[in-house]
Amino acid sequence: MRKVVAAKLHGITVTGSDLNYHGSITLDPDHCEDAGILPLEFVEIWNRASGARISTYVIYGERGSRCCVLNGAAARTCQLGDDMIICSSTYIEEHQITNIKPRVLTFDRDNSVRDRMFYDVRTRDDGTVTFEVREGSPPP
Repeated sequence: MRKVVAAKLHGITVTGSDLNYHGSITLDPDHCEDAGILPLEFVEIWNRASGARISTYVIYGERGSRCCVLNGAAARTCQLGDDMIICSSTYIEEHQITNIKPRVLTFDRDNSVRDRMFYDVRTRDDGTVTFEVREGSPPP
């Protein structure tokens, strides 16, 4: 089994933190559903401002709020306004790599979605693989 990217929120801005919460990251369900991230799913979080890398689980906040709130110990890894990458992953067999099409959202500073794209891996006739970032949503 190989661990690969399943979905990514790239360049989302931290809108808050709550050190006294039980833990996790609170995200807008609209963003999560668009990318394919479930509540309680574990994600990796990379802070582009500080370089901090953490792992925690997702909880849904208020729909339409564009929130990105780090809670509990995760709150110590960020500042309001930091630029983050949030990535979920999945385990697949190597031969399944062409079957997945991870969705990626990029964001403006107000956490409105700027771009929707997906990662596309294909196999050539000679067995080598190709990788492309494609605009829009993956085909059904």
